[in-house]
Amino acid sequence: MPSATLEEYLETIYKISLSGHVRPTQIAEALSVSGATVTATLRRLEAAGLVSRPEGGVALTESGQREAIAVVRRHRIAERFLVDVLGLPWDAAHEEACLLEHVMSPRVLEALEAFLDNPSVCPHGHPIPAVDGTMAELVGRPLAELSAGDAGRVARVGEDDEEVLAYLGSLGLYPGVRVKVVETAPFDGPLLISVDGQEHPLSREIAGAVSVEVVS
Repeated sequence: MPSATLEEYLETIYKISLSGHVRPTQIAEALSVSGATVTATLRRLEAAGLVSRPEGGVALTESGQREAIAVVRRHRIAERFLVDVLGLPWDAAHEEACLLEHVMSPRVLEALEAFLDNPSVCPHGHPIPAVDGTMAELVGRPLAELSAGDAGRVARVGEDDEEVLAYLGSLGLYPGVRVKVVETAPFDGPLLISVDGQEHPLSREIAGAVSVEVVS
């Protein structure tokens, strides 16, 4: 079983890979570590058969993908427990789950999942992988890409920035909530959105962290 550090790298590589090619610089930025540290850790992962280095990039091997998804599964179930049972705010749950994901045994994970009645998504709306590693397809479009008049329900939000999560929570932008784009400013200016009838200005950068399942 990989160490906590290697698991953190595998999880990070997996998440970045969902948007395309993975570069070492992206890993360094996501984990707030130096390029030299990333290079050394990638050597360890490669030696363990968990990653490959195609054309200077980084790709998970089959075993690396399996390990990464297992970490994601533990993380998102831990988040559900922290929010639903312990009452932690959703902006604090992510960092706490980062600690629990590395120490949770299969027995505890199975019991916790049953106790939570087999949740399908984490508090931020991201799908929880099944035991066999399969995961529901991601739905929704970035709120930043919608046009005036578009409306739908929040599908998920970015989970890695506590300040952004706290801000989105203050606007009521939780998964399942109805949101509508009222106006869009030109030249990549802010959006004016309506959340359950309340209007708020929202920068394009923050709106990019929100995925919406548009209703025609």
